[in-house]
Amino acid sequence: MNQMNRTEQKLAELNQPKPWSGINAYRSDPLVVDITSAMPKTLRDEFDALGRYATSPEAQELARMANEGAPKLKTHGPRGERLDVVEFHPAWHALMRRSMTTGLHSSAWENLPDERGRSHKVRAIRFYLTAQLECGHLCPLTMTSASVAAITASPAVQKEWAPKILSRKYDSSNRPWMQKSAVTIGMGMTEKQGGTDVRANTSTAERVGEGIYRLNGHKWFMSAPMSDAFVMLAQTREGLGCFLVPRLLEDGGANGLRFQRLKDKLGNRSNASSEVEFSDTFGFLLGAPDAGIRTILDMVTLTRLDCALASAGMMRASLAEAVHHTRGRKVFGKTLVSQPMMTRVLADMALDVAAASALSFRLSEAFDNAHSSAADAAYARIMTPVAKYWCCKIAPALIYETMECLGGNGYVEERALARHYREAPVNAIWEGSGNVMALDVLRVLGRRKELFEQLFATIGRDLGPAGAKTIDVLRAAMSLCERDEGAARMLVEQLALAAAAAELYRLGAGRIADAFLESRLAAGWRSTYGMLDSRFDSAYILDLLYPAAT
Repeated sequence: MNQMNRTEQKLAELNQPKPWSGINAYRSDPLVVDITSAMPKTLRDEFDALGRYATSPEAQELARMANEGAPKLKTHGPRGERLDVVEFHPAWHALMRRSMTTGLHSSAWENLPDERGRSHKVRAIRFYLTAQLECGHLCPLTMTSASVAAITASPAVQKEWAPKILSRKYDSSNRPWMQKSAVTIGMGMTEKQGGTDVRANTSTAERVGEGIYRLNGHKWFMSAPMSDAFVMLAQTREGLGCFLVPRLLEDGGANGLRFQRLKDKLGNRSNASSEVEFSDTFGFLLGAPDAGIRTILDMVTLTRLDCALASAGMMRASLAEAVHHTRGRKVFGKTLVSQPMMTRVLADMALDVAAASALSFRLSEAFDNAHSSAADAAYARIMTPVAKYWCCKIAPALIYETMECLGGNGYVEERALARHYREAPVNAIWEGSGNVMALDVLRVLGRRKELFEQLFATIGRDLGPAGAKTIDVLRAAMSLCERDEGAARMLVEQLALAAAAAELYRLGAGRIADAFLESRLAAGWRSTYGMLDSRFDSAYILDLLYPAAT
């Protein structure tokens, strides 16, 4: 301990702040503390423990090792036999084990007493906090959780698979799914000739029994290839179908899946993403043989929420580190955080992080209430692509700006900032790129325009006095899109900003909401951070949203 104190003293003399670790990600986030204040103490205690873990040196070291020790594909064994297995670093397994124990893959469906009526929102808090640690291992957990929505289309498949999917154990053994204590589920949609246009997929599926098909073809992107099964699309004689495809047969043999290579990705390095070819591979039909897109979209909708949550979590962690650094570093006679331009840059970013977090949590709440509230059902349908679009779009630029706050110290691999920066673009690309999200909003506009009126009523009510004028702007943007499809991104961004401001007001974040609304919706075009004018108290914003550690 004395040695540690001497080291810290020397760093202080060199104007180097203490490392950003051991700062509870839950307790240091007033917005999340406020959102969870009415939840049972058992849940708040769990969030507190998860917040401590996410920023602990031990957990951060696991995250570092999992990303440096990238997965390795072993296609063949020493006798030339096909193996088709992926080896992961032990740190990956440690992260998976912890997160599955937490229930990130299962809690939305468990209907636990303390979470009843808010299971999606409670899981969203868990996911958001864990994203501040490491997002690569969240990919298979997201798909596993979301897969339940797809397999419900086949009651027989659901009966057999759901208990294994919802198990909170972690079983990484390479055995048939029925011999395991728990399973994870991956997804295979895109093919190289079609990409986002899954209707152009060429993989085929032939019926060989009641609800059982043989699949042949390939997938250009299939993440988490060591999952125990994959939700996949393939062409049946009736149309595009959706299938649950086990990785191994009941006798332990391969189910015709041959991994060609792992993608060498910019980020998301701890998680494996593969190209796969398959031949005479059996799968269970989910839903009608021509309803594959509708079936898999039930799964994709949930994954899009996780993309927004992960982006918000990474932005929160990155900005928290930047604020911590600037509070501990002196420049020109005072702390860096007190320098006027730095204060405004940080406060400007803090508004976006608060808005993205609030919007994502509001969306998760709509998922919880959609079955009983027409307004929340409309909110969930329209705002899922909107929140996914906006939260994921702003993350790379914001995380880069946090790196600049640290200067050269932010541009090194020793810090989590580099990992977050590499990771950030993936959420905007996977599960539907920006244009795909905008087209999804246009799809609602063309087919169920009445949902927008329900959404506008919700946003207008929560915005208060600013509601009427904002809704007029949204209606104008909507009208423009009906004439000009190319204007869709303008509508989506305006919806995101208006809904985020509305949620900040609903949460009672008055001055924060005012600053966000006026600087985002009532001001001119802005392309970088630090554009808050003197009407807004930047120091107040920063101190409120990022209280100094005690």
